[in-house]
Amino acid sequence: MTIRVVIADDQTLVRTGLRMILDNSGDIDVVGEARDGAEAVRMVADLDPDVVLMDIRMPEMDGVEATTAIAAAHRARVLVLTTFDLDEYVYAALQAGASGFLLKDALAPDLISGVRVVASGEATLAPTVTRRLLDRVVTGLPAPSPDARLALLTGREHEVLEQLARGLSNAEIAGLLYLSQGTVKTHVGRILTKLGLRDRVQAVVFAYESGMISR
Repeated sequence: MTIRVVIADDQTLVRTGLRMILDNSGDIDVVGEARDGAEAVRMVADLDPDVVLMDIRMPEMDGVEATTAIAAAHRARVLVLTTFDLDEYVYAALQAGASGFLLKDALAPDLISGVRVVASGEATLAPTVTRRLLDRVVTGLPAPSPDARLALLTGREHEVLEQLARGLSNAEIAGLLYLSQGTVKTHVGRILTKLGLRDRVQAVVFAYESGMISR
């Protein structure tokens, strides 16, 4: 199945380079290029892509605003392009509904893999990388507030969510809680459904914001 992608970046050379990499993947088709967030939102509405490769800092409408609009109204998943010195913007994008992030200097195979993973409905990067990013920005976030949705989870689901938010992979959670990887995957799916979250990256954000994980 071909993965349809829209690239949103205000630099023409960056868009061209990304297109060349993705178009040579064999299973990814770049269906549109947007110069800013507003144009990206319009393209998503018109083209219904599977994934949007989204820059953060753009004129007219930045990547965070565009991600918010896309996540609220469309099925497309957003993969944020960033550098580590813009961590606070990445966290805002994850809150807005992005499914993950990549560094702008990522290697071509990592970019292709990231698009494929997001298109499949999973988080872009390993949970440990997501945790490391969040650890760098949580000190500047508002104080956590209890979320009533936590009461929807069973005791086991609560345990799985806590370990997921601490950066453990499904295999690591399985070993820690003496479960099979398939059982952990089932628990993660139920957690996302009960909490109304898109993917495990959003689950990590939820865990921090609800105070489940100490900052």
